Amino acid sequence: MRVETAMLRQWSILITLSARRLGATVRELAADAGVTEKTIRRDLIHLRVGFPIEEEVGEFGRKTFRITDSGKLPPLRFSLDEAVALYLGRRLMEPLAGTPVWDAAQNAFRKIQATLGPTAREYLARFGMLFHQTAVGRHDYGARTEVIDDLQFAATELRVTRILYRSEGAAEPVYRDLHPYGLIHHRAALYLVARDRDVEKVKHYKIDRIEDVEVGPAFFRRPPDFDLGDHLRSTFGVYHRDGAAVLVKVRFAPSAARYVQESEWQKGQQLSTQRDGGLLAEFRVSCTEELKSWVLGFGKKAVVLEPESLRAEIAEELRELTLAYSSVPEFRPAVAAEPHPHAGRRGR
Repeated sequence: MRVETAMLRQWSILITLSARRLGATVRELAADAGVTEKTIRRDLIHLRVGFPIEEEVGEFGRKTFRITDSGKLPPLRFSLDEAVALYLGRRLMEPLAGTPVWDAAQNAFRKIQATLGPTAREYLARFGMLFHQTAVGRHDYGARTEVIDDLQFAATELRVTRILYRSEGAAEPVYRDLHPYGLIHHRAALYLVARDRDVEKVKHYKIDRIEDVEVGPAFFRRPPDFDLGDHLRSTFGVYHRDGAAVLVKVRFAPSAARYVQESEWQKGQQLSTQRDGGLLAEFRVSCTEELKSWVLGFGKKAVVLEPESLRAEIAEELRELTLAYSSVPEFRPAVAAEPHPHAGRRGR
């Protein structure tokens, strides 16, 4: 089996060297991976920086590489409740299905399962049925493993990368030259956070819309103070704009107050209970688009108090929505046409 992406190929090298007590040659590793010996030598240089891989010269100058004893992990010991908790938690990782992280996690779960007896496994199977994760908006990344792996590699190695991206509503995809900073997981979807070299801004790219990835040989310098968590602090999800954050105040009716209070919607949110049982929520966001959609989802139970610009946007959208509903034509089910009385008759 050929491993075509750099990170998966290097992962395969580590697995091979861990399994072969006597090590492997560059030629053997190249044959296993289906790449050139030059590529394997470059991989080994990269891996030896962080992993205990040593080179040995045998008879007739034959060079082999192997992982030393210092590279073996000590036995991992879990208590029964820890093993059970990890095993049951596998469902929470289902949104990452198809990614390298998911594959590695599945291997770990299989190892835990193998340590349990048949009675324990049967019990856990029944117990696991008590938990269910909805699939609303779920994404399948099974066909995008290579794209995700290339982006992870580019972000880790700080490689300038070109993607072919089809933005929402675009007729054709376009190429973007990026400095990848990392991936974020939001509402069962994956997004790439990267600096766009054409506009010199940090932007977000939905993985589902990336059609191709080219990791280049050039390196870039990541800002030392950049942090994904801090970057998303002024968002209400993944929509982000440069500039100062805007203070948004929303008044929730008493019937919606408890629901809003039960969750943290944004870091730094301020929730204040009102005398009538309602709730005043305050958020600071760089982009109000996602917040607007969230507020509209509450219908008449939520009203934006400020800023005035957002109030005007919502009012206009409600006017257009009212117009759309008032102009819907009456629904009439289609009636199948009756066959012609002479249909199917042969002429005399």
